[in-house]
Amino acid sequence: MLDYIYLFFFRFFVLLVKYTPRVTMNSILSFFAFLAYKIDVRHKKIARVNLDLAYGDSMSEEEKRRITKKCYKNLLYNMRDFVENQGISKEKLLKKVTIHNEHFYTDIKKEGKGVIFLTAHYGNWELLPLCMGATYGKLWGVGRNLDSKKMNDVLQKNRNQFNVHMLEKAGAIRGLLKALKNGENVGLLVDQNTSAKEGILIKFFGKLARHTPSAALIARKTGTPIIPAFITTNDYINYDITFYEPITTDKTDKSEEDIKKSVQEQANITQKAIEAKPDEWFWLHRRWKNQYEELYK
Repeated sequence: MLDYIYLFFFRFFVLLVKYTPRVTMNSILSFFAFLAYKIDVRHKKIARVNLDLAYGDSMSEEEKRRITKKCYKNLLYNMRDFVENQGISKEKLLKKVTIHNEHFYTDIKKEGKGVIFLTAHYGNWELLPLCMGATYGKLWGVGRNLDSKKMNDVLQKNRNQFNVHMLEKAGAIRGLLKALKNGENVGLLVDQNTSAKEGILIKFFGKLARHTPSAALIARKTGTPIIPAFITTNDYINYDITFYEPITTDKTDKSEEDIKKSVQEQANITQKAIEAKPDEWFWLHRRWKNQYEELYK
């Protein structure tokens, strides 16, 4: 029953997006973003804890509030874009984006290798893989299915239209290795907190945090370069995808050091991207929970 309720509201939102003038829709989305900011006490606190850990007194109270409000706006505007991308043509999709530093990718592909794209819950992170798949061919990722089967079907259909294929977390490594062996690309989001069992400790904004070593482990095993890629926007119409210099994971007789070095480099470039435009990161996730759980209570 709950599945159909989710689907009803989603279809209502689709109709709203389809038949409401964009300027009016912007006002509606901005209003609901403001409303969510006002009533969602739990996630508002999470964002505040994260911003305090990341910036301390170097960022004003006013700026922290502005960034938190923007988190809700980003989510709703990204949802609108998700709806608009259903059934969109490849040409129209790619007109939305400009790719910067593409040579980092093309130089690697000249050797016939697959690439590991590394990104975060930053900007329009659902649009990013669609554009990567539409531009460069098959892209494999890892994700947990949504609790709602109906909504999960909608999500998968939207992704699959542009060569994006998601693997279940259990056993995903084998599928990712196979994709890279075939010269296909892999995309991983690596910015969320993990358990002590699944992640390793690195420094993120100067604070200890757990970070998944999955990209580093795969890169070390296969010799595949990691290309950090982040998407940003100033108007929710035109988007910029920026590739950063590839990360090479060492393969010495000190495997733990090799992995930790690679993971720290991943965290560093993610931090750099966030610092450039902090209001586009998803601050509503308990990023430092593993080390600072008491602050989130």
